Amino acid sequence: MQPIIHTQNLTKTFKRFTKEPGLAASVKSLFNRKYETKTAVDNFSLSIEGGEFVGLIGPNGAGKTTLIKMLTGIIAPTSGEISVMCFYPNKLENAFKKQYAVVMGQKSQLIYDLTASDTFLLFKEMYEIPNDVYKRNLEMFAGLFDSRDYMNVQVRTLSLGERMKMELVTALLHDPKILFLDEPTIGLDAPSQRSIRAFLKEVNRKNGTTILLTSHYMEDVRSLCPRSVVVGNGRKVYDGNTDELFASYQTQKKVTLQFENDTAFMPPDDCVVLEQSPLKAVMTVPKEKSRTVLENVMRNYQLSDISIEEEDIGVVVERIYGKSREAKAINEKVS
Repeated sequence: MQPIIHTQNLTKTFKRFTKEPGLAASVKSLFNRKYETKTAVDNFSLSIEGGEFVGLIGPNGAGKTTLIKMLTGIIAPTSGEISVMCFYPNKLENAFKKQYAVVMGQKSQLIYDLTASDTFLLFKEMYEIPNDVYKRNLEMFAGLFDSRDYMNVQVRTLSLGERMKMELVTALLHDPKILFLDEPTIGLDAPSQRSIRAFLKEVNRKNGTTILLTSHYMEDVRSLCPRSVVVGNGRKVYDGNTDELFASYQTQKKVTLQFENDTAFMPPDDCVVLEQSPLKAVMTVPKEKSRTVLENVMRNYQLSDISIEEEDIGVVVERIYGKSREAKAINEKVS
């Protein structure tokens, strides 16, 4: 069977106007414009099977959002092959648009002056959703989110977490085969993030919806996506198991210590102090030495609190991309 999403050597370039600062340069640019070419996605090949939950991760500017915009038909590729559900996305055929949904954490499809329920009815008509499917889905999603209390209030009065839940319900009412998510938990508090993760996991499991998720929150990717694709400078630098990805490249843990009294803290060897005061110390600890270091700290210092966090996903991605560039340079040198 053909993958539900398939790209081969997909490339997207943009031409950008540039000029020197100042009035003279502005006048000069009216007659002699200079441009530079920016490659946002570079020879990107990807295959995703139906029902997969895939994380798309990378630093800002890596090309993740550009890739999603091409997969949804918002922009056209410069070159390469692209197929989504056997459609060429940029043709924007109605049969194609009715089979996917996209949710971007910083953009809204809800109408702020209406209630969420009014928006649901509008989307019901736009997507020609049968009454029985509409009622079934609305009941299921309202139950999963426990959101009945705020579906009938004006969208502008909702909190960020409540609004994002309504965005997801709106996107899924028409039973899309593919859900594209671009930073759906950005800016949300921890309880809202957990609620949305549980919701997405259930939608993927129960409906078989294929989900492509971009996020800078490591917990989103680790808890939801068995497979991860890492993008750096528009290129794919990793495609495989998420647990193996982080096991291989997540080499440090971030430890925050809160002391009961003013303390002259001496960090153990191999630890890097990020922040230090008489009552607090923040440091990174090599993953393989974390247990020994923590035992030593707890034995020698009076602590009021201690927290341990995984490395930020951006740091991990930069490390992966750095390894990729080193390997590429070695291969080029050998050849």
